[in-house]
Amino acid sequence: MPTWRKSRSVLPGFGLSMGYTLVYLSLLVLIPLAALFIKASGLGWAAFWQTVTDARVVAAYKLSFGASLAAALVNGVFGFLVAWVLVRYTFPGKKLVDAIVDLPFALPTAVAGIALTTLYAQNGWIGKLLVPLGIKSAYSPLGIIIALTFIGIPFVVRTVQPVLQELDRETEEAAVSLGAYRTRTFVKVLLPQVLPALITGMAMAFARAIGEYGSVVFISGNMPFKTEIAPLLIMTKLEQFDYAGATAIAAVMLIVSFVLLLVTNVLQARTQRKLLAG
Repeated sequence: MPTWRKSRSVLPGFGLSMGYTLVYLSLLVLIPLAALFIKASGLGWAAFWQTVTDARVVAAYKLSFGASLAAALVNGVFGFLVAWVLVRYTFPGKKLVDAIVDLPFALPTAVAGIALTTLYAQNGWIGKLLVPLGIKSAYSPLGIIIALTFIGIPFVVRTVQPVLQELDRETEEAAVSLGAYRTRTFVKVLLPQVLPALITGMAMAFARAIGEYGSVVFISGNMPFKTEIAPLLIMTKLEQFDYAGATAIAAVMLIVSFVLLLVTNVLQARTQRKLLAG
């Protein structure tokens, strides 16, 4: 009898698994996205271009992508700090804080929007403290950034946290023993190892923020050319039965989002290669 046996996997073979994968992705992702572009193409190129370059639409694009980028950058800084505290320090209530990080995942976005609006309105607990400083939080672009930061922070924390847990502290101790200051140790030793995960978390937070609607619609004020985001404009066109116009705006957002995420993935891959080469 042969002494070897063909290795068997717990899951079905490659062919069957790949078939299930392609069917699953086609039904949930590829076919709906194809339908989106097909519906948008029904406008014709001239009408499509006129729709997506309208001044109101362009203003909504700028606000949506700009606020999403700002929220992702804020989450990159403070999400890293939260992950660092949860990994490196022990304190009373640590498990509670760790659980609170996931709250934006479980909380309905509409509820989050109402709560944030209540807090940051001019008569809210936080908003009334900002009014004397000349800062208007609710019903302004700042309010949109606050809402997008709220829903995006778990992505950064949960992406960076496992990497920090696996870091070898002996490397940090060696750098300090050789006379490196804390800043130099962070920049030269810690940041290169954490940066790929940090970029991934920020990209996920950015992608999540672009399509956010529920938590933003209450705190933004929904004023055209000022606080109107692209998802809200899409909903407005759907309510007006302008389905082709709504899909045209959505198609542009999808293309731009895909390009930005692709660039982010390329940067992440280059950072990872440099880290491995070093």
